[in-house]
Amino acid sequence: MSKVKYYYDPDTLSYRKIEPKKSRKYRNLFFFLLGSFLFGFLGLIVLLNTNFLNTPKELSLEREVRNYELQFEILNRKMDQMEQVLGNIEDRDNNIYRLYFEANPIPEEQRRAGFGGVNRYKSLEGFNNSDIIVDATRRLDIIQKQMVIQSKSLDEIAKLAEEKEKLLAAIPAIQPVRNEDLTRMASGYGWRSDPFTKARKMHRGMDFTAPRGTPIYATGDGKVIRADNRSSGYGKHIRIEHGYGYMTLYAHLSKYNVSVGQKVKRGDLIGFVGNTGRSEAPHLHYEVWKDNDRINPINFYYGSLTAEEFENMLKFANQENQSLD
Repeated sequence: MSKVKYYYDPDTLSYRKIEPKKSRKYRNLFFFLLGSFLFGFLGLIVLLNTNFLNTPKELSLEREVRNYELQFEILNRKMDQMEQVLGNIEDRDNNIYRLYFEANPIPEEQRRAGFGGVNRYKSLEGFNNSDIIVDATRRLDIIQKQMVIQSKSLDEIAKLAEEKEKLLAAIPAIQPVRNEDLTRMASGYGWRSDPFTKARKMHRGMDFTAPRGTPIYATGDGKVIRADNRSSGYGKHIRIEHGYGYMTLYAHLSKYNVSVGQKVKRGDLIGFVGNTGRSEAPHLHYEVWKDNDRINPINFYYGSLTAEEFENMLKFANQENQSLD
């Protein structure tokens, strides 16, 4: 209840009640309401910017935001691990795999290149945590690109490995006649005495003396391109195309065990020792061709001879004796 005020009236010598004016009452009411509004507004501002008063929905959204921030932190840690593992793979790829197969390493700037042109992350901007979202998305894009580059590189390495395997299988790397079947290694590659004219001439193969019918084996994977006696001096002979510039020739055979067009593997039985053509005694004349030039076959027996056997063969092959064809 509001206080009642009085004033002293000297005319009546008594106290009279002061009646407030209506305008004053309205003014007081206005200032009271204005003060209440300002106080309430300031209080609302304070409450909205503090955690003293949050609605259940706001509390739920706040927990959800914290959960997203935690998930992004975990994602960044996983990306750190992915980048470390991918870096190790890239290092082995450049310094081991590609080096072994004689392929050029992939430049670092190509592996780490970003994305130029338009802003790819514009749609992610303008949010409270845009920096976190944009950074994580950018890192994922770069990791994805690195993985694509690495995947293509490994595909290339796999193809090179397959070609390397085919090359190693194609090279004529074994002796065409087994040591236990040999009578002797009659003549090597180089200048030798011709058995018929006795003149000194270049002998561009190796002669293996063995009884007639001794098995002859393909020295590398390939395809039979000739099996006939239509080449002067060779008699019945076989030619195998190995690819990569290699070809081998097996001459003076008694009979064939393959036909033209047939694919053979290293160690397959292809024919038998004979004495056909321009030959003085049963033996195998063996030649290795590389890029259409005949080369010394003794350099290609690493797949079947021990170091001691190779040394003995080298000693006999270097003797300037008489060839058998």
